[in-house]
Amino acid sequence: MVELLGLDSLFAQMITGIGLALVVGNGYAWYRHSRGRDPEDAEGPFRTGRVVFLIGVGIVMTAWGVASLIT
Repeated sequence: MVELLGLDSLFAQMITGIGLALVVGNGYAWYRHSRGRDPEDAEGPFRTGRVVFLIGVGIVMTAWGVASLIT
C-alpha cells in the first residue's frame, strides 16, 4: 500500500523541501542582516550562531532527502 500511494517518495520530497526552505530562508535573513536591513518588528538581537546552525541542519536535511530520492 505504501508504494501504491507513493508515500516513500512524498516523504523524501517533503524533507528536501523543508531543508531547502531552511537554507534559503536563513541565508536570506543573514544576507539582509549583513546589509543592515533588519525587519522593524523583530524582537531581540540577531543570532548568527542560530542562523549558521539552522543552515547546517537544512543542508543535512536536503542531502538526506536527495539521497532518498536517488536510491
